[in-house]
Amino acid sequence: MANRDKATNQLPNFKESQTKPDVLTTGTGVPVGTKTATLTVGPRGPVLLQDFVFTDEMAHFNRERIPERVVHAKGAGAFGYFECTHDISKYCKAKPFEFVGKKTPLGVRFSTVGGESGSADSARDPRGFAVKMYTEDGNWDLVGNNTPIFFIRDPMLFPSFIHTQKRNPETHLKDPDMFWDFITLRPETTHQVSFLFSDRGTPDGYRCMNGYGSHTFKTVNKDGQAYYCKFHFKTDQGIKCLSAEQADKLSSTDPDYAIRDLYNAISEGNFPSWSLNVQIMTFEEAENFRYNPFDLTKIWPQGEFPLIPVGRMVLNRNPKNYFAEVEQIAFSPVHMIPGIEASPDKMLQGRLFSYSDTHRHRLGSNYLQIPVNCPFNARVKNYQRDGPQCVDENQAGAPNYFPNSFTGPQDNPQYLESNFSISGDVKRYNTADDDNYSQVGVFWRKVLKPAERQRLAENIAGHVSNASEFLQKRVINNFGQADPEYGQMIKQLLDKINAKKRAKQAGVPANL
Repeated sequence: MANRDKATNQLPNFKESQTKPDVLTTGTGVPVGTKTATLTVGPRGPVLLQDFVFTDEMAHFNRERIPERVVHAKGAGAFGYFECTHDISKYCKAKPFEFVGKKTPLGVRFSTVGGESGSADSARDPRGFAVKMYTEDGNWDLVGNNTPIFFIRDPMLFPSFIHTQKRNPETHLKDPDMFWDFITLRPETTHQVSFLFSDRGTPDGYRCMNGYGSHTFKTVNKDGQAYYCKFHFKTDQGIKCLSAEQADKLSSTDPDYAIRDLYNAISEGNFPSWSLNVQIMTFEEAENFRYNPFDLTKIWPQGEFPLIPVGRMVLNRNPKNYFAEVEQIAFSPVHMIPGIEASPDKMLQGRLFSYSDTHRHRLGSNYLQIPVNCPFNARVKNYQRDGPQCVDENQAGAPNYFPNSFTGPQDNPQYLESNFSISGDVKRYNTADDDNYSQVGVFWRKVLKPAERQRLAENIAGHVSNASEFLQKRVINNFGQADPEYGQMIKQLLDKINAKKRAKQAGVPANL
């Protein structure tokens, strides 16, 4: 078995770690006499209801699967630490940045977005990049993607957008018309779609991609001064991407490629790491900036807001059990600690509610008591009680109401959020026509090399060629507004693809 990797050898390695088998028990800890036969009346049965060994097994088996995540269903996880390497206390008082050299334990989950839990790791899809830091002030979740932008800027559109990434409600098939209809009707998607269909859309595993908080957040220092901030995790392994051909091949030969790659690297001591940087914008700069700095479909130019180094994240432990530590780990952008606060970013505001709400649906109202979600570096003292799957001491005999006169936990003004002023008319603002193309044009002209532009156009043309003709025309128009060359290149490639399809339908040989 010398040619087998660490992941494939997991069971033999476990066997070597054991001196002898443990005694088999039921869920109540009672030893089991035999696990290969039910308790029956005679050799032919029937089975007795009193056979707890059997009913305990089956009742648990019937409930083994919890609802998979609505998005980010397929993923990999690992654990390690964040080490602060640079002093940013002038911007932020958060515990992980308390002093240079401080290490904070953390867990990470990487994922694809649109596919089900059995889908391929190499699919063309954004990648989730979620970090949970277990700090002395509670858990801080930084829940982002491997791109610094997103498809939409208003959370009202999120359910519809995700529906277009899923399956047609009648055919139960992925539907290119659904995808491209929404994309072309909401041109703010053009920036992220350009990232998605570029080489970055198929990263080579999870170790060789960047991660971003994506949203604008607010950082607060010990003096109460606040700044706007974006978080960037830069891979120390270097960015590596799969070609479209490599990704397609892996989807059939090794659909779990990224999970396997991460597990094996950590098992072999090749611990992946990322360097954390921040961009900082003052409130005055945000107020006077030429576009909305809270628009999730846009980046902050690094020439104007340079990356400031903060620290390093290292992953050095694989999960002990996938279900317990990866399937059940629950991230939410609203899990913030003193020093980290929300900005007016509309998409962030929408996520602050939705993530915790879905965890209560998937995992129960006490999901934060699950060990991988428990803020073990802090002491939880509140007035929440009971509910399904309450597995700790339920705060014993402490008062369960507030205020009280019996030394129950008290609030403390030193942990109040920073003050900020807002003004404006309350109404539903249409953001469809906010500048949707200028940064896409910069991405096309200044970021991508000629060969990368060609592959991007080929990937879009190949995918949209399966959509209706009127949607193809919309695609050409939208991307052409970012840069005429961009739209024209897609058109030329589509014309060739469509000509071949028509020839094939007419029975004309492909070489004519």
